[in-house]
Amino acid sequence: MKSLRILVVVPCYNEQSSVAAVVEDIRRVKIRRGLPVDTLVVNDCSTDNTLAVVRTLDCLHLDLPVNLGIGGCMQAGYKYAYRKGYDIAVQIDGDGQHPADGLPKLLEPLFDDRADVVIGSRFLERKGFQSSFARRVGIRYFRWLNQLLIHKTVHDSTSGFRAFNRKTLEIVNRYYPDEYPEPEAIVQFGLHKLRLLEVPVTMEERRGGASSITFIRSIYYLFKVTLGTLFVYVRLRKQSL
Repeated sequence: MKSLRILVVVPCYNEQSSVAAVVEDIRRVKIRRGLPVDTLVVNDCSTDNTLAVVRTLDCLHLDLPVNLGIGGCMQAGYKYAYRKGYDIAVQIDGDGQHPADGLPKLLEPLFDDRADVVIGSRFLERKGFQSSFARRVGIRYFRWLNQLLIHKTVHDSTSGFRAFNRKTLEIVNRYYPDEYPEPEAIVQFGLHKLRLLEVPVTMEERRGGASSITFIRSIYYLFKVTLGTLFVYVRLRKQSL
């Protein structure tokens, strides 16, 4: 394990009130568990004081010149990880919903070579914050869609707490879905025959900022992500023929 290089990517958009605590949580777990971890904060052209806060922290950071959305923000982090030779990349959102205490559990299947992609799921043990009712309905819908398209069951397809090995990094370095990538990426991974594994984690309510998915936008979200997922499916299926 100590020979592996791990990069934790923290995407941020207007997270001035939470990002420092997220980076500190990662540092604390790194020291306590002896993990070979670096932290990279990717500031997605925030309009608040997120960048000023990040510059005071003991971590790497990228400052995007335009707002790319979560997909573009994460691909920037994954490209950095791949080009700098990291073996594993982990996504931990900058809103504080993903306690870094779950990091060892997320990494263990990659250390043991039991998976290529590990997703932290709040629904396997149903502890902690379970999200809103509307969002849970959407998550169940994407679980059904994943089963239909790639014959895999993923209970928490919108989770932004996930870890990739080097094989997966090579794939997302070339292409990663934009805007709301988490459900779409699962189809991408399934069609690339990557080994997906969920592990139970506890999530919390966000420490600051506001979710980009409001009640009104949730309908748009379901429609757009469904189209995006089908686009990824058709695109990759055509490439494999």
